Amino acid sequence: MRIRRLYTIARTFLHYGLDTVIPARWLPWSVRMARYTLFWMPNRHKDKEPGVRVRLALESLGPVWVKFGQMLSTRRDLLPPDIANELALLQDKVKPFPGEQAQQLIEDALGIDYIHAEFDNFEVRPLASASIAQVHTATLKHGDDAGEDVIIKVIRPDIFKVISADLRLMETLAAVLAKHLPDGRRLKPREVVREYRKTLLNELDLAREAGNAMQLRRNFEDSELLYIPKVYGHYTRVSVLVMERIDAIPVNDVETLNIMGVDMKKLAERGVEVFFTQVFRDSFFHADMHPGNIFVSRQNPESPQYIGIDFGIVGTLNREDKRYLAENFLAFFNRDYRKVAELHVDSGWVPAHINVEEFESAIRTVCEPIFNKPLADISFGHVLVNLFNTARQFEMEVQPQLVLLQKTLLYVEGLGRTLYPQLDLWQTAKPYLERWMKEQLGWRAVVRALKENAPYWAEKLPEMPILLHDYLSSQKQQQNFQRQAFAQFEANQKRLQRGMWWGFITGALLISTTLLWIDQQPWWLVAAGGAATLISGAVSWYRSRRKTV
Repeated sequence: MRIRRLYTIARTFLHYGLDTVIPARWLPWSVRMARYTLFWMPNRHKDKEPGVRVRLALESLGPVWVKFGQMLSTRRDLLPPDIANELALLQDKVKPFPGEQAQQLIEDALGIDYIHAEFDNFEVRPLASASIAQVHTATLKHGDDAGEDVIIKVIRPDIFKVISADLRLMETLAAVLAKHLPDGRRLKPREVVREYRKTLLNELDLAREAGNAMQLRRNFEDSELLYIPKVYGHYTRVSVLVMERIDAIPVNDVETLNIMGVDMKKLAERGVEVFFTQVFRDSFFHADMHPGNIFVSRQNPESPQYIGIDFGIVGTLNREDKRYLAENFLAFFNRDYRKVAELHVDSGWVPAHINVEEFESAIRTVCEPIFNKPLADISFGHVLVNLFNTARQFEMEVQPQLVLLQKTLLYVEGLGRTLYPQLDLWQTAKPYLERWMKEQLGWRAVVRALKENAPYWAEKLPEMPILLHDYLSSQKQQQNFQRQAFAQFEANQKRLQRGMWWGFITGALLISTTLLWIDQQPWWLVAAGGAATLISGAVSWYRSRRKTV
């Protein structure tokens, strides 16, 4: 089966002429020779651009490769712009598998004999179908939520087997590319496939997705910006997820949004605010915010609210990365390239041995032409892409958390400009970032830290007298131990000094005895000197071997 699948992949690549996408001089002679021997598999799409051919090839290979193309579309640091733009158009439309089979999978996962024991109105026909899972609708039958409309997401049958096989082939292909491509070190094909494997396997675990959804729901509880549907955890398994069903408008259905009178300017600005709130307030962000996963509530069109779904991919930032990223953004707003360069070095993203002046000059060269345009015409996401590309020329290692952030920011900015083309993301984001930075520094940060730690100190306060007594007692014991140790050290030093003196005496006696013998002095004098040398040497040896206490 693996050989058959490998043959299918090779035939597809040649059918769409993907061998011509890689310059011939990069390919080893054995690969070029193999291409000539497969003359019955010609390129049937010579009239199409390379990016289009890559996209069509991945679509024909199936869902695993489609998702791989979607991920690659975010890695504009690795691909030419024309190919990256085409891969961004990949649509994950997959033929559904039979609803009866989905019902059986749900029953097996939940350990029930018949689906109507837990759900009413189960719809055998799927509501939606994607590469990894498909969705059915139903109504809860029991408990406090009885009568609530829900969706049931179920993983496709045998998907693990298909994905595992294709991932192994991808890893083999990546190893070949890493070995033979001259730019293999920068492109890092092995690392890209490894990153994709991790992302894809995370998406296969619906229990993980449920946990992500619950966290995001807590973060935006009672928020006017974003609503996260409720997850019914007691029905959730690794292969099944039950979630509140929403009635909303797809965010890319601009015509319907306009008909409903949605304030498009506010909607676009709120999208930006949602992104920065997730990143800088919560350090936990939805990292797959493409239009298929974002909806708009039908309520309050003058104060529109987003609704998010599909939480298989999330990103996180630690405190240091978050602060450096905010400072980078603000430095860019102020066109302070020196600050940007220094921040990259201080954060450890760029090695300390890099010349800051040269790095600053490179950043200015890339970014200054961008700032000659009106702010509303500048792509914030692409500025970030250019920054990372420039930094990599100065040995900046790929930061996975920043790749996810970059991808999400590109989604958010593209979405915002679709909703409201005049969106000035810079002016929308700058006040938020400045406010966040003020909260991280100065007295506000001190007050917040006290508030955050107050419960901990309140819990520890009754224990303080005991802890203080234990600390003082331990200090007294430590002092006694140190005194004893010092006394032992001093005694050992004295003992060693005495041993050294005996050693010097032995050496002097040995030299004297030798001189007496050379000068042919009386034998009894030479014998006395030798005896004294032996006695002194024995004492010295005894003292050096004596155990110190």
